[in-house]
Amino acid sequence: MDTQVQFPNDDNGELLADMANAGIDLSQLHIIDFFILFEEKQDAEKFEIEIGKDDLAPKTQLQKCPDTGVWEVITSIKMVPDHTLLGQMEQYFESFANPLNGYGDGWGIMASE
Repeated sequence: MDTQVQFPNDDNGELLADMANAGIDLSQLHIIDFFILFEEKQDAEKFEIEIGKDDLAPKTQLQKCPDTGVWEVITSIKMVPDHTLLGQMEQYFESFANPLNGYGDGWGIMASE
């Protein structure tokens, strides 16, 4: 019995559908990278310190995008890529980032091979 999983019609839903179509098992744990962007390095550093205190987000990486010059904090979390949870995590990170002039720029799963 082949049942096609339906995803909500939004950016996260489209990305999840693309991943499912590519053969990624969305019922398993994956390392998911959330991208938060900042114009100023000091704001990005403050965010990285604050979010790093949270047990939920123990792994962060700060880098400057070579194309745009924007500072990017990548927060990696091991979780099941569930549509509702992904949206909640994005809102959670933005609740820290927005007061520091930062904003979410989506998420992704790194290829395992």
